[in-house]
Amino acid sequence: MDRKQHIAIFTTASLPWMTGTAVNPLFRAAYLSMDGDRKITLVVPWLSLRDQELVYPSNTTFILPSQQEKYIRQWLEERTGSKFNFTLQFYPGKFAVDKRSILPVGDISEIIHEDESDIAILEEPEHLTWYHHGKRWKNKFTLVIGIIHTNYLEYVKREKNGAVEAFLLEYINRWVVHIYCHKVIRLSAATQDYPKSIICNVHGVNPKFLEIGKKKIEQQKNGGQVFGKGAYYIGKMIWSKGYRELLKLLTDYQKDLAELEVDLFGNGEDADEVQKASQDLELSVKVHPGRDHTDPIFHDYKVFLNPSTTDVVCTTTAEALAMGKFVVCANHPSNEFFKQFPNCILYDNSDGFVKAIFKALSEEPEQLTDAQRHELSWEAATERFLKAAELDQPLARKPQKTRSKKFLSLSLQLGRKFDDASAYIHHMTLGFEGSRRVFGAVPGSLHPDEQQCKELGLASPSSRRGSKK
Repeated sequence: MDRKQHIAIFTTASLPWMTGTAVNPLFRAAYLSMDGDRKITLVVPWLSLRDQELVYPSNTTFILPSQQEKYIRQWLEERTGSKFNFTLQFYPGKFAVDKRSILPVGDISEIIHEDESDIAILEEPEHLTWYHHGKRWKNKFTLVIGIIHTNYLEYVKREKNGAVEAFLLEYINRWVVHIYCHKVIRLSAATQDYPKSIICNVHGVNPKFLEIGKKKIEQQKNGGQVFGKGAYYIGKMIWSKGYRELLKLLTDYQKDLAELEVDLFGNGEDADEVQKASQDLELSVKVHPGRDHTDPIFHDYKVFLNPSTTDVVCTTTAEALAMGKFVVCANHPSNEFFKQFPNCILYDNSDGFVKAIFKALSEEPEQLTDAQRHELSWEAATERFLKAAELDQPLARKPQKTRSKKFLSLSLQLGRKFDDASAYIHHMTLGFEGSRRVFGAVPGSLHPDEQQCKELGLASPSSRRGSKK
């Protein structure tokens, strides 16, 4: 019997951290496993207790990986109403406070056995490979697909010496992604460009949001009041997530928008500053702690405001559209996918922002068609992914031999040698603690420590060193 094709999905975050790279790869694993044609493994970071306390909200921590797996699966089942047949595994990770990111420790490609190394999906491939030291991903797996989630360059540009750092980061990202990935999918044109990459939104929305939207349609048909509240925004409460842009627009047009009431929801490092800035406005702008976007408190809002231009494809924008709301957002590459929906109102400038709000407040959102709802779903996102990754075609295709293309063959050989040399340089550079620290790696991330090995059932560092003698 032919064994099932195996897909391993590696990502940079995990629930209960409510970030895009924790949620979207989880749904991808679930929906890829639905038809049972492939074997799916989702590989997520495991943090020590100290790091968990820094990252996970509401004092949620886990002593064992099995406890976190139970939490993740329960969260998924509550939102989909289904159980999914995929494997969940953990790799050792450490939280980099300066980057507000989880970084892999050791060679995480080892999590997947050689017999099952068919396809690897690297969610945020640049992030997963900046400090990779181990077997080359392209050599380990038959096909490596990178999905670009984050506009790292835009975030870096906003920091001190941002222009210089962004210039260097752009080339480092391009280098490591080229070394380790066969294919690259960019969620939107808002990301950094990569050679031979394709642009395709391969994300969907939690089905709960589509259910909320259907209930709103029934309310409308029965003549009930569908949306009794005005405008809101929900997002991680840091300035770079659109709060600065939104508060500036509201400040500049306070008189024009005198009747507007806006509620902001989120948690983050800049929450106190956002609260203070909102209090200086003459408008009614209230700041609230973050909540799950499915919370009933959001169901009656009519208008979702999202001026952010740092997102790649904003998940909360898709969720608001699925719930049947108006969305007012910037005419920006990150919002290109949303242009197809009639309730998405784009603006090009400050005057356009004001006009868009008046339009949204004075009109009623259109009901989404079945086709439009499907386009927002994870079923459609999975279809788009399989097509973009060409996984609907045979995986292994041997090149045909031909005598008339010796030059092309020579070019390919030279290209491979150059790639191999680049990978070797990266491998050697990142193989020493000192050089890793120079490039910003977390201290002690070359190999997992004794505690992580014990928690994950990995060979201890001492036994690893002994086996290499």
